[in-house]
Amino acid sequence: MNTSQFALAFISLAALATPVPAAAHDDHDAVVSIRDDCDPNDPGWTPTGGCKRKHGDVSFAEFGRELSSPLAPTSVIGHPAWRNDPPYLEIEAGESVFVMNRGGRTHTFTHVQNYGGGKIPSPALNKGLLTAPECPTSVNIPPGGKAEVSGLAEGIHQFQCCIHPWMRAFVRVKHEDDRD
Repeated sequence: MNTSQFALAFISLAALATPVPAAAHDDHDAVVSIRDDCDPNDPGWTPTGGCKRKHGDVSFAEFGRELSSPLAPTSVIGHPAWRNDPPYLEIEAGESVFVMNRGGRTHTFTHVQNYGGGKIPSPALNKGLLTAPECPTSVNIPPGGKAEVSGLAEGIHQFQCCIHPWMRAFVRVKHEDDRD
């Protein structure tokens, strides 16, 4: 393989690894993956339900260290491995959002009027936040679990995990004619 063939092969592989925005531009609905990277071999997770991942790198101690920042000591920052992927998407009216928990911890994907704190009575997880009114009755999605959100009206919709309130998603519902 000469240098130009190698470069072409490398560029082709890089293109395959480039994420595509999850805006539902095709003829299918959108998917949100709930993600975390808990370490299943760390016994620190056991008192709070354990970690159901096969592989993971984040210890319970690391997770705890990342909840706050010296730059914002009265706010929850949260570990960056705990996230909704993608955090923003566009769908057309009538489409659904399918949610898959690909993490090792239980999460929620809760439609909220305003972002707020979660339903777990932990000052560490909710520092500086008032509980979002929708959170106490939110539905847990266990590791490997799925959910579907349908019937969203046109406009902007906010979703959050009511266990890890920094995990947020923003769904914009548009008419087909309004799409770029």
